[in-house]
Amino acid sequence: MARTSERERSMSLNQYLSRHILRKVPQITLVFWVIKLLTTAMGESFSDYLVFQINPYVAVAIGGVGLVVALALQLRARRYVPWIYWFAVSLVAIFGTMVADVLHVVLGIPYFISSAFFAVALTVIFIAWYMNERTLSIHRIDTSRRELFYWATVMATFALGTALGDLTAATFGLGYLASGLLFALLFAMPALAYKWFGLNEIAAFWFAYIVTRPLGASFADWFGKSILGGLGLGDAKVSVALMLLIIAFVGYLTLKQRDVPAFAGEEVPDADIGMAGR
Repeated sequence: MARTSERERSMSLNQYLSRHILRKVPQITLVFWVIKLLTTAMGESFSDYLVFQINPYVAVAIGGVGLVVALALQLRARRYVPWIYWFAVSLVAIFGTMVADVLHVVLGIPYFISSAFFAVALTVIFIAWYMNERTLSIHRIDTSRRELFYWATVMATFALGTALGDLTAATFGLGYLASGLLFALLFAMPALAYKWFGLNEIAAFWFAYIVTRPLGASFADWFGKSILGGLGLGDAKVSVALMLLIIAFVGYLTLKQRDVPAFAGEEVPDADIGMAGR
């Protein structure tokens, strides 16, 4: 009996650790959305700066290598680490912007076609994710396969958001400021629909997540560009300012641990805590 009890405690500990350590996405807080918007804006301005300062193909290659390195760090991590997670998101923002821009600038594909393409790609990823895992919740990123689906979704949302932002600003002629205000309104809608009409929280989250991309990018372009009603401050200045803000917020999270995933109702037995301590 003692041997069986020891085995059960060991299995309980292993299950606890696997469920907790592998949850590598942060709690959804106000700071999460602030940093998400900052990364989307930075991705837009920094990508544009690189593409116009050096050969576009070299810029895309650099962005691709950076993305591979960032995702490798994130996938190898055993738990949520703020700087690793947000480094990966930042590189997704940069490379996603480059991919969407290359389709239009280099290949000449209209924004409404690239928007439709990325929307279909995102839908396919969602369907595949749900069919395999029966959930799209970011609170259930507790296996390696779910994490891969998560990052595939994140990359698709960034590319789609980039195309949508350029579609409204350039193709529809709204300009950057009006586009930013439009997407700010759209960003608020799922929260209101969730509160007042009971919108599914997973649907509300992913809708808001997609909209943050054109929202942040529109305001980044408004500050940095001198066309379409922009203030013309320059992509380099805007990029540096946004990077400093991201570093400050991520540093705050690292020190305060405010966004470490919480697991309500799940406690480790005293025996297992002792084993973990050893």
